[in-house]
Amino acid sequence: MSIIVIDTKIVFSALVNTNSKIATFLLNPDKALVMPKVGFVELFKQKDNICAVSRHSQDEIVDILYKLLQNIEFFDESSISTSTLQKAWEFVSDSDPKAMVFVASTLEVNGLLWSGDKKLRTSLKNKGFNSFFTIK
Repeated sequence: MSIIVIDTKIVFSALVNTNSKIATFLLNPDKALVMPKVGFVELFKQKDNICAVSRHSQDEIVDILYKLLQNIEFFDESSISTSTLQKAWEFVSDSDPKAMVFVASTLEVNGLLWSGDKKLRTSLKNKGFNSFFTIK
């Protein structure tokens, strides 16, 4: 079974549109889902924005998030090897340094990165990174 590393924007999208294909997949995945712990922190920082965009109350967002997180295992990014971090940095340093931990997590677990960031995906592909997940 493939491991899918989820970036923050994917969960953000599912919280904003609970009827989307993304939300449906996160609620009923057929693959292992992981997210670096920093992703949860990023979501917390965006809670007001999530509420504003989704037009849900904070309590509703917390309930939805709880359901989504039932199927996501949090990955301790401190366990990523130095060599993997260096390789990830080479992939993202000139495009999106904040994505390093997600790319490094993907490399570390030999998984697939699920990112909605088209600019990041294009940059990574141009550098030879092709381990992506896309929803069908």
